[in-house]
Amino acid sequence: MKIKNVGIVVGLISLGVFYFLINPNEVNFFLKCPLYDVTGFYCPGCGSQRATHQLLNFNFFGVLQQNILYFISLLILTYHLIVTGINTIFKKHIYNYIYHPKTPLIILVVILIFWVLRNIPYYPFNLLAPN
Repeated sequence: MKIKNVGIVVGLISLGVFYFLINPNEVNFFLKCPLYDVTGFYCPGCGSQRATHQLLNFNFFGVLQQNILYFISLLILTYHLIVTGINTIFKKHIYNYIYHPKTPLIILVVILIFWVLRNIPYYPFNLLAPN
């Protein structure tokens, strides 16, 4: 059991170092988005590999340029970790809105709207497309 956990941690660190060192814009051996390759439309996740590289190099504006939804999801994850940490460490009972029954529906609607808007080829919507 512990060897499995160590393997996961080593794998994640290795992947992080890989994305820190190698810019997906400068090489072409990274996986391409199959939806974009087939249809020419950006999916909600397009630009996430480049955004990960930008994030690991502390270029937050670059993260926003690649995929603003990626940045928003990081903020939501940070919120969740902070509330969970406070509740666990300090034995508090702060309500975590991630567990609200309507949260998945709201997230789905935001993702669908983002998906449609980032594929409109006119300003300001074309700013949502990855660079």
